[in-house]
Amino acid sequence: MNLRQKIFLLAVVPLIVALCAIALAVQHQATLLAQQQLKSVESAYLKSKEAEMRHYVTLATRSIKAIYDSGRHDALALEEAKRIISKLDYGDDGYFFVYDMQGVNLVHPRQPELVGQNLWELRDNKGNPTIQRLIFRANHGGGLERYLWEKPSTGNVVPKLGYVISLPNWGWVLGTGIYLDDVDAVVNKLDTQISRNIQSTMLWITGIAIASVLVIALFGLALNFSEHRVADAKLKVLAQRVVHSQEEERARLSRDLHDGISQSLVSIKLQVESGIAKLAGPQAQADLASQSFDRAAAQLNHVLGEVRRISHNLRPTLLDDLGLVAALDHLTREFAGHAMMNAHFMTDGHIEHLSEVRKTALFRIAQEALTNIERHAAAANVSLNLSIDCAAVRMVISDDGKGFDMELVADNPKRGIGLRNMHERAEAVGGHLSLSSSAEGTQLTATLPNG
Repeated sequence: MNLRQKIFLLAVVPLIVALCAIALAVQHQATLLAQQQLKSVESAYLKSKEAEMRHYVTLATRSIKAIYDSGRHDALALEEAKRIISKLDYGDDGYFFVYDMQGVNLVHPRQPELVGQNLWELRDNKGNPTIQRLIFRANHGGGLERYLWEKPSTGNVVPKLGYVISLPNWGWVLGTGIYLDDVDAVVNKLDTQISRNIQSTMLWITGIAIASVLVIALFGLALNFSEHRVADAKLKVLAQRVVHSQEEERARLSRDLHDGISQSLVSIKLQVESGIAKLAGPQAQADLASQSFDRAAAQLNHVLGEVRRISHNLRPTLLDDLGLVAALDHLTREFAGHAMMNAHFMTDGHIEHLSEVRKTALFRIAQEALTNIERHAAAANVSLNLSIDCAAVRMVISDDGKGFDMELVADNPKRGIGLRNMHERAEAVGGHLSLSSSAEGTQLTATLPNG
């Protein structure tokens, strides 16, 4: 899994987890709210129905109030009251019923076959004595009673909430009731609507999650494409720099070989040929031949020194054999010898854990800096200080030369190549390079992690 895929997952996975957590929280809270709302609606609905039943019973008692208050107990008065009550109804399942205190049904408009029957021992399928409980409730001040009864409109036995009062002068129990399956139907309908709303909300959250992931994916693809283009451009620039650096190094080697070693070898060849020619002459010429050979040997030593210098510039053996400190010390002394400047090297520690790559980077930076000083600084004194601690290695190269305009060099693409190379070498191994220059001199500081 590459870095871009990891970044994409780090962007998408937390978003999906967050949206799932939000969805679960919304669903949980919505479910709790729905349950509370259903309980509140059911309670409010039942209370309204209870109040409604009280009003109905009050209307029923008022409809027979004149007969009841007259104090009559004869059969004619009681039959008239039964007739009035039996005609009072409200809807298919809304009616009034009357029982006497012994459980005999006196009025039942929806089930006339029960009229005259003693239902005292009637029990529901749970074993509860229905009529006894209604009579008991009426005799104790009246009120509400839950029981099971056959619903006239459907013929099914369903829960019923009854409201009963007693008419003590006649020994009657008058009541009415509502069937609770109607309440359940209302609550179920409301529950269905709430469930649909919750599902709709979850669908919206799912849609938002999918849209968000798609948007992130599109932006990720766009960013990936853009990064690829930028990376390709940087690679092209880097490749051009590498090729340019190689060509510069080859040109420098060519100049060193042509201007130094090649000319010296030609001079040595001429000296040797001159000496050989003089050896064939008289004794005086033979003595001069010895001098020609001596000069040729001296020039040959100079050529060998140049070859060693070029070899050290390419890859100093001291860096591999004796380490960075010895290599920098030798580089400083060699620079002082051929640049004719006063140069010295100082260090305040021993490098133990610095990687070979960082050692090479420091050596190359020192080489480039000393080359720039020799070519451009016109300095008399140069110092190279190497300080080491547990966190970093710092190399400071200072000179007392004429300095240069840093902004002018940075803005000119044909100048400052060596400075860019030094910056890139330091950054490539996790370090950084700082530079300050003025008319009093120039100071370069390279800082690399010690590891």
